[in-house]
Amino acid sequence: MKIIKKVLLPLFLLLAIFASIASFAGCGPKVQTKTITFADVGWDSILFHNAVAGTVAKEVFGYKWEEVTGSTPIIHEALKKGEIDVHMEVWSNNLPSYDEDLKNGEFKEIAINFDDNAQGFYVPLYVIKGDPERGIEALAPDLKTVQDLQKYSSIFKDPEEPSKGIIYGGIAGWEITDVMRKKYEQYGLDEFYNYLEPGTDAATSAVLVSAYDKGEPVVAYYWEPTWLLGKYDFVLLEDEPYDESLYYEGKTECPSVKVTIGASNEFYEKDPEFCEFLTNYKTSSALTSEALAYIEDTGADHLTAAKWWMLKHRDLVESWLTQEQAETLFSALE
Repeated sequence: MKIIKKVLLPLFLLLAIFASIASFAGCGPKVQTKTITFADVGWDSILFHNAVAGTVAKEVFGYKWEEVTGSTPIIHEALKKGEIDVHMEVWSNNLPSYDEDLKNGEFKEIAINFDDNAQGFYVPLYVIKGDPERGIEALAPDLKTVQDLQKYSSIFKDPEEPSKGIIYGGIAGWEITDVMRKKYEQYGLDEFYNYLEPGTDAATSAVLVSAYDKGEPVVAYYWEPTWLLGKYDFVLLEDEPYDESLYYEGKTECPSVKVTIGASNEFYEKDPEFCEFLTNYKTSSALTSEALAYIEDTGADHLTAAKWWMLKHRDLVESWLTQEQAETLFSALE
């Protein structure tokens, strides 16, 4: 028996050593870390929200996170199939099948990220109220509505045809662009203004920034949330109350879109704790625009902006988490 023990003991030691070596070499069992896959549909605001939620996922829940890029319809299908775990910014009105898919239980609507977004014709605030610090006088103190633009075409002069004003419309190819052109015609603005549709968002932004920096009057279609409206003081001109039957004729204001947070059914079942955090996640167009303006001003990436933003809005972020989770997060951020 003693001989057997003397033989087996070294054998067990050798096996333990080999197992240890195999583990270090990557052949043994590993601890698996959950990776959360976020949707990336190509615009900055969703990348910012991904960075906020991704930071919480990493620092509080110990998860890795990644993003998968695709168009809105493709990403939505991927969410339904469980190929995407979380979609932080679902513009529900832009998905014809959204309500039906939700009703059929093909994905989970966890929360409303924000629903105060706006779009329409904007003018700089100094056009209405002036800006004493910049020596700018109010040129149109009574300008409040889109219809009021009829009285102020001499202010918003078209440099190519000074006898008329100029309105910069929607981006070519966007559905809203047709609506805004109809509005321009319905309200008789075509008698007083020329109407130009820029080819890209960058072109519109360039016009607005140039005019603002010079303190000049300008009127253009724009939307929220964006870095531009987070950085500069523009005013959305009022319009008739939204009416779905009249909206596409250009006769009412544009509706706000319910921007939701969606999750795949599989992720919702497997990660209830993280989904509980997402249930509490709530921002606004103004808060989102603020983060985008920070990125534009500093050149920061979305992750850096997310950390800056969370430290600035600590009370809000803490309301999404338990006390222990919040302490863990801010200890990491600070």
